[in-house]
Amino acid sequence: MKEKVVLAYSGGLDTTALIPWLKETFNYDVICCCINCGQGNELDGLDERAKLSGASKLYIEDIVDEFCDEYIMPCVEAGAVYEHQYLLGTAMARPVIAKKLVEIARKENAVAICHGATGKGNDQIRFELGIKALAPDIKIIAPWRMTDVWTMQSREDELAYCQAHGINLPFDARHSYSRDRNLWHISHEGLELEDPSQAPNYDDMLVLGVTPQKAPDKETEITMTFEEGIPKTLNGKAMKVSEIITELNRLGGENGIGIVDIVENRVVGMKSRGVYETPGGTILMAAHDQLEELTLDRDTMEAKKKLGSQFSQVVYEGKWFTPLREAIQAFVESTQKYVTGEVKLKLYKGNIIKAGTTSPYSLYNESLASFTTGDMYDHHDADGFITLFGLPLKVRAMKLLEAEQNKNNK
Repeated sequence: MKEKVVLAYSGGLDTTALIPWLKETFNYDVICCCINCGQGNELDGLDERAKLSGASKLYIEDIVDEFCDEYIMPCVEAGAVYEHQYLLGTAMARPVIAKKLVEIARKENAVAICHGATGKGNDQIRFELGIKALAPDIKIIAPWRMTDVWTMQSREDELAYCQAHGINLPFDARHSYSRDRNLWHISHEGLELEDPSQAPNYDDMLVLGVTPQKAPDKETEITMTFEEGIPKTLNGKAMKVSEIITELNRLGGENGIGIVDIVENRVVGMKSRGVYETPGGTILMAAHDQLEELTLDRDTMEAKKKLGSQFSQVVYEGKWFTPLREAIQAFVESTQKYVTGEVKLKLYKGNIIKAGTTSPYSLYNESLASFTTGDMYDHHDADGFITLFGLPLKVRAMKLLEAEQNKNNK
């Protein structure tokens, strides 16, 4: 009986070519596994394609709700944004994919897991750290790093290899953007984006929406409610998180929201340029932040901001299954107890405009914040506060002045 390998299968040319290659190179029985994180019609026809390519079995695992509830929302609650702009769409999906690959490998008694990530990117790290954390005994096969036996270097090579093995599928050799899509976002890399001096060709690129210039010349108003940091309703309708993100993607895409062109620092040491479309995620994070402005105290917000930045780094580097991620997430969850209320926003040509926030746990006190003096605030109290708060500065200045005078008197 042949040994089995579980292949992370997307249905694209790269992973389709891997099926006959794994059989030919290792004499494995190939079990394909496609993880549905909300990538839409990319799943169409996968079963037939995998079988025609020589796979003995195909799993299509629908994990959209698990992805939203257990991976997206911890990042939203943490305010996790990598290098100020990237909302971690690809990074947050890789650990749950690795988890499912391990589960299928255990179920099938497979000896290895294979992925098609390149040797230059972050995904090889994210997949493999997840697999190592959950199944240290399972072998990992990364063909793009095995240049002694994986000799294909282009789409043309892969097409020729498939055709030589009797696999005639509707792929072509035209080069296009390298994309990754799930419910949270879609990323674009390659072509003109490889030259930072060139503007993105948005007309050919965008999938989830339009540019702000092409968005309607009118506002779209939305209302969201949250309970303990989790979105519960959108425009008065109760929905699951996945349904809220889906609808926000539609609304945000129509209004040119969430398009980011970024040169980021990859884990492997190089800079890489990409364009990310995250319309619904951008709105959801803005709404959550808006509610936290009312409900979190200053010290907690400051600590959360620092840990949120660290959380983004942990997720970006593929360290989801680590004690550090668990510890930061536990802190963040403790801050969400009172993040409950209603947020109103207006979407207009790429902009998210605040339109009012309310919470039963709001820390905003109008009598304190008003320019009119209220009963709770005595302006005279500021004298003593500033004296003590500024004492270190005053003492330092006095000592420096004294030292300068002593120097001049010598």
